[in-house]
Parts: sequence; structure tokens; C-alpha cells
Amino acid sequence: MSNQEILRLEAVGFVRDSRPILSDINLTVREGEHWALIGPNGAGKSTILSMCGAEKHPTRGSVHVLGHRLGRVEIRKLRESIGHVNPRHPLRSALTVQQVVLTGATGTTDLMNRWETTPEVLARADHLIAMLGLDELSGASWPTLSQGERGRALIARALLTDPPLLLLDEPSTGLDVAAREQFLETVDHLHRSQPKLATVLVTHHLEELPETTSHAVLIKEGRVLASGPVREVLTTELVSESFDYPIRIECRDGRWQARAGKANRVLVRTGTGQRLPQSAG
Repeated sequence: MSNQEILRLEAVGFVRDSRPILSDINLTVREGEHWALIGPNGAGKSTILSMCGAEKHPTRGSVHVLGHRLGRVEIRKLRESIGHVNPRHPLRSALTVQQVVLTGATGTTDLMNRWETTPEVLARADHLIAMLGLDELSGASWPTLSQGERGRALIARALLTDPPLLLLDEPSTGLDVAAREQFLETVDHLHRSQPKLATVLVTHHLEELPETTSHAVLIKEGRVLASGPVREVLTTELVSESFDYPIRIECRDGRWQARAGKANRVLVRTGTGQRLPQSAG
């Protein structure tokens, strides 16, 4: 595997409305690595991802994306080299699947006025649509698609410009279990078929991690609790600490599972003088 650096966050801090959101975040992602960014709600995962996507600048520290430091590069040009999959894609027009994928060429939500595609871009869009199993739906309109079909269409859109970096922001949001499994199979296929592609996926559900996840970062209260190879980071002890709750972690056939662990038992005195057991945590 190549050691080419794709992302680097150094001593990153972020403050919003005088409130610290992130503190001392360090993260390096290299070509061909597939990272999971995990932590409870409000831990700062989405803020970190927004910096990876050149959408936010740090209050302190530095962020390097594809060899460019934020604040010293033309942001719009840089974003053209970053694929971003957001299941909350704010599309309001009844575009077809093919048209949605083509908006990836301009980085816009709708097709731009007077913009015309080239035969090469159109051919790549059709190739990605077929690769992601949507060829029979190429002409279907966005409102008629299931959430799972929309997710695959957004991956094709994100890959249109052949970016070296793909960001997935809670991509399983709104999917039922069958659609989730199909989506994860799609991501695993993508990782295996494009070995140089680097990905960062945000989630707070370990069951939503693809088998090909190679690295993980655990976030707690805006700080990195643990970072490194996925099997070293996703342990019962570290995940329990990140979520501040006893969670038992297992990995079977490359897929992760999380269940409530055994909490310590404490005795709580009632008003009648009785002492009742209660889970601590």
C-alpha cells in the first residue's frame, strides 16, 4: 500500500459561539486507507468531517487536504477533488438518477444553467450507475427512489470526478436492514475495486461499518480517545469509555457488533428504608 498522505489534521481546535467543540485533534489518513470516525452524538464527528471536506476551517492548528493547507488554497477547486456522500442531500428538483450523478461534475445540487456535459463525463456517469447496480433506474426520478437507491446514486455522484478522497456522513441514515446491508456491500465492493481510494466514514453505530474498514478514531467530548488500526481501537474498554457506558464489542466475519455490557450494580436506598439494586451507567 502506498504511503501517500491524503489528509492530515494537526493539533486542531474548533470553537463555536465561544464554546470549544474540538480540542487537539490529530489524524493522518493515507492512500487506500478506510477510516471510521466513531463517537456519541455531539462528540464532534461531523465537525471533523467538515474540515476533511474543506467546508470548515479550524480555530487552531492546521488541516492539510490532498497536500493543500486550508486557508492557503482555493477552496472550490480543492472540493472538486473530494467526494462527499450525504444522505440528507438537499435535492428539491425531480432529476433523474443520471442527472443527479452528473451534478457531481459541478459540485452543485441541481444541474447548472447552460452547462453541457462531455461524452467522456456522460460515459463515466453511466459506468458508475451500472457499477452501483442502478442501470435499470438511470431514468428514474429522485422522488421515486428508495433511500437505499438514493444512497448508491450519491456514491456514483461523489465518484464522478474520480476523487482520491471519499467522505461518507452517516450514510446508513434512514435505511432498513436490507437496504443497509446492500449499501455496505456496495461500499466494500468500491473499496476493493479502487484500492487507492481513501475513505472516511462517520457513524455512531458499529453495525454500520463495512468489512473493509481498516482504521478507526474514537471521539469523546471533542477529543481523540484512540486512533489506529480498527481492531486495536474498537475494543470493549475503549468503546465503553467513548460512550460512557458499558458496551461489549465483538467482530465476526469482518462485521462489528455492539451490545450492552454488564454494568456495575449499586444499592439505592428508597424512602421506605429498602435498598434496591440499580445499574450504574
